[in-house]
Amino acid sequence: MSAPKFWTVVPALLVAGAVGMAYAKLPPLDDAGKAKAAEAKAKAGEAAKKARIAEEKAMDRAVERYKKEKGINTAAAAAPAAKKK
Repeated sequence: MSAPKFWTVVPALLVAGAVGMAYAKLPPLDDAGKAKAAEAKAKAGEAAKKARIAEEKAMDRAVERYKKEKGINTAAAAAPAAKKK
């Protein structure tokens, strides 16, 4: 039982279409388009920075919770406790 010839050609056509789209050229941007692209890039950078800060806070909370559950004392947490005595 062999596949029809049509189905053996389909993957080749898909690859050829993907390569053609990859080499397609877009028209150059005008000044307004460039400014809009720069603004979008700046917004994306700020959003990425805020997301990274939120992710770091979440990681810190996870680490602190883990340490609390396991009963692990860190040097930073032990130092203020030693000074109180």
